[in-house]
Amino acid sequence: MVNKLVFGGRKSEDDTVVEMLASAIRRDISFGVLRPDQKLKLADLRQAYGGSNHSMRETLRILSSEGVVEATNQRGFRVTSATEDDLRDILLVRLEVEKIGLKRSLERGDVAWESRVVAALHGVSRADAVVQENPDDVTALEWDEACRDLSMTLISASGSPRLSDMAAQFYGQSRRFRLALLREGRIDFAARAARRTELQDAIMERDEDRALAVLEDEIGADLGA
Repeated sequence: MVNKLVFGGRKSEDDTVVEMLASAIRRDISFGVLRPDQKLKLADLRQAYGGSNHSMRETLRILSSEGVVEATNQRGFRVTSATEDDLRDILLVRLEVEKIGLKRSLERGDVAWESRVVAALHGVSRADAVVQENPDDVTALEWDEACRDLSMTLISASGSPRLSDMAAQFYGQSRRFRLALLREGRIDFAARAARRTELQDAIMERDEDRALAVLEDEIGADLGA
């Protein structure tokens, strides 16, 4: 069900409201409440989520910049498609960007970066355990956020904010596919745990070839490839 957000007064026009609207719509796209290619009409969105015309247009602009919503020729908006071709394209970009980021981080990262990586790996392990025990929408989103934190941490020592921004954008675009795998029970959690152990060992040893190979396997499995 789509939860209606109630906003009142002039605050409905500020950045906080836009952020809340974007978060709600982003979530519903991720879980398939808003379907791929579905037209997004302002009146319908306002009825479902609240906000003003101005705040909703700004919300759609932000989501469009993230690639989860796109403008149509009729000057409207729709949810982006989620075809096999889309999946392959997202996988291609994620592989290239995140492998470059990890390679640079292995070259530049210090002990503090290694500590952040270990903490992020531990966070994913805990999230895996929780979501297997109680796979509801809340734990699924927390699990996805832990996975996102690991991906961003791995490239955080790359020294390139633009590269990190691009990685975050395409990670976000892959969320629908990843959560679908989770809902369908198609994630091999034991294999994930084994890859994380190998990835940590490779990073601690600064074994670039091994670390990049494990990362490629992880991203492929993350999207069901």
